[in-house]
Amino acid sequence: MRRFLKFLVLLLLIVAALAFWKRTEIGRLQAVLGLFKPDQIVQNFSHMDQAFLSEPIAIAPPIMPLPKGPALPDIAGLEAWKEARSVTGFVVLKDGALVAEDYRLGTGAMDKRISWSVAKSFLSALFGIVLEEGAIDDINDPVTKYVPDLIGSAYDGATIRDVLTMQSGVKFNEDYLDFWSDINQMGRVLALGQSMDSFAEGLTERECAPGTQWQYVSIDTHVIGMVIRGATGRDIVDLMSDKLIKPLGLEAVPYYVTDGLHEPFVLGGLNMITRDYARMGQLFLQMGRVGNQQIVPADWVDASTRPQAITAPGAIQYGYQWWVPEDAGEGEFLARGIYGQYIYVNRPAGVVVAINSADRGFRTAGAYESNIAMFRSIAAAYEKGNP
Repeated sequence: MRRFLKFLVLLLLIVAALAFWKRTEIGRLQAVLGLFKPDQIVQNFSHMDQAFLSEPIAIAPPIMPLPKGPALPDIAGLEAWKEARSVTGFVVLKDGALVAEDYRLGTGAMDKRISWSVAKSFLSALFGIVLEEGAIDDINDPVTKYVPDLIGSAYDGATIRDVLTMQSGVKFNEDYLDFWSDINQMGRVLALGQSMDSFAEGLTERECAPGTQWQYVSIDTHVIGMVIRGATGRDIVDLMSDKLIKPLGLEAVPYYVTDGLHEPFVLGGLNMITRDYARMGQLFLQMGRVGNQQIVPADWVDASTRPQAITAPGAIQYGYQWWVPEDAGEGEFLARGIYGQYIYVNRPAGVVVAINSADRGFRTAGAYESNIAMFRSIAAAYEKGNP
């Protein structure tokens, strides 16, 4: 018995030592497990850097001006919609002027809110710049040309275009409600400070042949980041800063959530204020141009915001990491993230809507449709001749 007690004490000391040694990782893991709890979600979404590793993205003057414009016309049901969808940040631009701005649920204008998959559209813009500059030869190149470490993985044989359009064929469970899903396992990799590259390289199963079927697979976006790094020899944070963020003229320093090797979580870890999300929308409304500077190639803006993937008839469509509503008019597209993050662009109306939300009902029947309907109501208010 005495020997057993000594063993038990020793075991408890070892467990305590391990817990102390890994206390930071354990804290991040606890943050992941509590990220979407009703009493924590709003606070968490505005302060991701308090729970995860992060890297700032340098900005530079001048800031893209957002002059005050005439107030947004009355929109039926707007306030009820904000409440129903747990909107935290709401910004509307008309022809580059700020016509509406609202912050809710205890948040403020300078809160840097998590983008979730809206971040994918930022990476797509960076890819278009790198492609235009010649670092990447062709989007039909295999991803392994730029990332040899993916040879032998499920991505071996997939082209860059396949991952840009979410048609890699990789088997990946994106169910956020399943604790053991691939997307949630990936979240734990991030929380524990492990390598996202290794996670991608470790995927070996395919759902189908590359390029034959559309399936929304977030890890595809990480592979795009790997391709950009492999082609340029530069890290994403510095490249994003130099090529997109500084020229765009953001107001507040954004940041990426990162893994333990300081690689950014490019598929969903970008954080910035809502006005700066709107500035990104304005850039794409202006075909990638700010003032006299063409930041994102106009041809890439056009191609990436048009349907490119083999999506189901009558369903929402997918470009190069941008979404296109199923019945979209010319120049209507959006960036979209879980729990209600959007950048909506309607070029004919000259309207950009950027919202951040903590919408735990974002996947309930009618939630997406209600968002699109509201964005279109805002655009229609201007299409009908309002100033």
